[in-house]
Amino acid sequence: MTSPSLLSRKPIVPAERLIFALDVPSPATARQLVETLGDAVRFYKIGLELFMAGGYFELIEWLRACDKKVFVDLKFFDVPETVRSAVRQLKPYDASFATVHGNDAILRAAVEAARETGADLGILAVTALTSLDQADLNDLGFACDPRALVLSRARRALEIGCRGVISSGLEAAELREHLGDQLLVITPGIRPVLNRPTDDQKRTMDVEEAFLSGADYIVVGRPIRQAPDPCAAAAAIQERITRLFAVG
Repeated sequence: MTSPSLLSRKPIVPAERLIFALDVPSPATARQLVETLGDAVRFYKIGLELFMAGGYFELIEWLRACDKKVFVDLKFFDVPETVRSAVRQLKPYDASFATVHGNDAILRAAVEAARETGADLGILAVTALTSLDQADLNDLGFACDPRALVLSRARRALEIGCRGVISSGLEAAELREHLGDQLLVITPGIRPVLNRPTDDQKRTMDVEEAFLSGADYIVVGRPIRQAPDPCAAAAAIQERITRLFAVG
């Protein structure tokens, strides 16, 4: 379901509603790409690939010095006390969001740690990865459809105090219907042109559909990174977001 009534009313700068997934093999490549994108991207998600490459936290510091926002996408999943300690380690880096993947105790530890540090770090609960479809969930032993699983996890995240959730646009409208505007909805798996995905993303949406389904932010990676002109591709998405929210 998409509807202008589901368009986010949260006070978010339109240009920051696009989060670029900086999924590249090295910090040097990341910095070069950030410089190429220039003002077309203000918000970056950095995940496991760059974490394993080394120089992860130096990259965060560089991005912040460039006045970019940062989303730490490490999907913390461990015993609660370990996750609590890991989240505390983010305090010096001024990240906007960090993802946590786990049960209530793990999420609660992360939320408490973010509060204890005094940093404005929003904990985002991962609901169901956009690379998973119904067959994958069946294989994992979840006896429910993706929408039921996402809604259940989002409800628990809200009760625990998470800032938001990571959710496919296919479930965003239902989250808004049941939970209103209480949670941020960050939607990955965005494909600017709707077609059958040729990569590992199975539950996808285009830009307008995601926002009209209730997303607050969208995460875009390959459609920008693999474009002949990444800066122009990002700018084109920003123009679509600007038009959408100007009308909204």
